[in-house]
Amino acid sequence: MTDVGNATIDPALFRETLGHYPTGVAVVTAVSDDGIPEGMVVGTFTSVSLDPPLIAFFPARSSRSFARFRDAAAFGINVLASDQEPLCRQMATAGAAKFEGVRWRPGPLGSPVLDGAVAWIECTFEDVREAGDHYIVLGRVHELDVARSTLPLLFFQGGYGKFSTGSFIAAPNPELIQAAQLAETIRSEMEELSLAFAVDCSVLVKIGSDAVQVLTANGGRASETVPLGHRQPIIPPLGAVFMAKATPAETEAWMQRAPDDSRGRRALHGSLLDAVRDRGYSLLAAEPELLQRHQAVLTEFERSDRLPRQERDVRQATADLVDLFCPDLIVGRRYDLASIMVSVPVMANLPPMALRMTAMPKSAPTEQVEAWIHGLRRVAAAAAMASTPG
Repeated sequence: MTDVGNATIDPALFRETLGHYPTGVAVVTAVSDDGIPEGMVVGTFTSVSLDPPLIAFFPARSSRSFARFRDAAAFGINVLASDQEPLCRQMATAGAAKFEGVRWRPGPLGSPVLDGAVAWIECTFEDVREAGDHYIVLGRVHELDVARSTLPLLFFQGGYGKFSTGSFIAAPNPELIQAAQLAETIRSEMEELSLAFAVDCSVLVKIGSDAVQVLTANGGRASETVPLGHRQPIIPPLGAVFMAKATPAETEAWMQRAPDDSRGRRALHGSLLDAVRDRGYSLLAAEPELLQRHQAVLTEFERSDRLPRQERDVRQATADLVDLFCPDLIVGRRYDLASIMVSVPVMANLPPMALRMTAMPKSAPTEQVEAWIHGLRRVAAAAAMASTPG
């Protein structure tokens, strides 16, 4: 029987094992009694409590840096960005040169706030307790802010790094290659349709939870700027056209990507999905303000580090389009449409595909919209025939 109380742990194994858990990197800063800025790098910063607002970090009892500002009136936590590794290494050195060449400003309580940090939190000491060869330092939060919305610096297995996020350009895979090859078989039909109606047309394929563009035909007034291979998250209500033959599990996964998963919103998305399955197409009305906001958050998401906050913005901006989705066609009405999508009834071994029409003229009568839909269906039928063996 193992004597748990007297068990010994190999320090190297301890560090190696715990090193498999990635941690954020922060610099704790303060001004000592003699007015000199002090700082120390920690990988042990954590939130503790919301009410009252408390954070913690765990300096070594042997830390000279912590000893120099232990009695300071306040201290700051600076969450480092992924491009601040040089600053991190400088702050981790011993001696008086830590702040040499470092740009900073005093926070509301006087603690150094480092330029370029992701966020800063200013605290007073709430409690300091011994815990083995370290201290547990509790800080009461007084001021805080997100200064730079970007990826944080991480420490993992003895090295520095950052999150690796996916690109908006889809990586090649067998399904995507098959879909692109099928799209090429209807290129002439797509180009003819695009020119005949002076609209833009494209072929989209569902890969995972994204819609990937694999072919375009630009005969419309608005030039298509979305590159081939570009992917866009499929979030309700968008993407319903891909769900025509989806399994219950696939439908559930689509539903759960909505920011509002309430019973009422699920019922709304379900009714829209039923309508698309019944009609075989979806319509998105043009409402400039909502569509511009949706495009803006997608662009920010793509061009930035694609942070969780930005992903939430994309989900919400997509959900806000629900009232523009699938308007009923009524004889005598005129329509401003942002897009029309028609599903392609491909073979089961291929991923779901759809044809999309954009850049249509405004104030189109019902008969014109029906002609656009008919044209897309004709090309979709050609794609379905091309996907059938023999």
